[in-house]
Amino acid sequence: MRLARAALWIPPLALLHLHHHFHGPEVDYVGLAVGAAASWAGLPGPGEPLLIAAGVLAAQHKLDIGSVVFVAWAAATAGGIVGWLIGLGAGRALVTAPGPLLGPRVRAVERGERIFERYPIAAIVLTPAWVAGINRVRGRVYQPVNAVTALLWAAGIGFGAYLIGPAIVDAVGDMGTVLGAILVAVVLALVIGEILRRRRRRGRLDEAVARARSETS
Repeated sequence: MRLARAALWIPPLALLHLHHHFHGPEVDYVGLAVGAAASWAGLPGPGEPLLIAAGVLAAQHKLDIGSVVFVAWAAATAGGIVGWLIGLGAGRALVTAPGPLLGPRVRAVERGERIFERYPIAAIVLTPAWVAGINRVRGRVYQPVNAVTALLWAAGIGFGAYLIGPAIVDAVGDMGTVLGAILVAVVLALVIGEILRRRRRRGRLDEAVARARSETS
């Protein structure tokens, strides 16, 4: 039943594709779609780099920014559904399968379920799609959050790269190898900082759940 309900999200995306006019090489959009879907399914895919590159190409009039954002959003939404379904079926069975460390694994799943029950939206946003499936998040909760988050991701990164990407590319070309390397290092530092910030947020979420458990016990 959950699989059938999730599948209902796919035909509207296909219909939108049929009525949407794409400007530029189709292979670029296909690559963007594959990367976005893989990333949102929970795989370490090149979703963000491909979306940034597509935004820069759109600013150079080689692609259409509306098409870029649309493809990224549709593929990310579909990838999130696939990852959630995998976690709902095979993922949970794998984590709770008999074997070494069964007790800790089962307790981890139980703790995750309490977190998703108490903070469903935050937990969905901060964890990969298959984690939401493992913790049995209902489709009526997961799918709207997944679609909205994918839209914010696609529009935020896509339009951001469209607006500021060419300036960064031109700056790297003008400043030379050394200064370009410094700029790349700064960007990497910002990315690492964002990753650490998200980890701290997850840690605070776990601490909040632990405090809630201690208060109720």
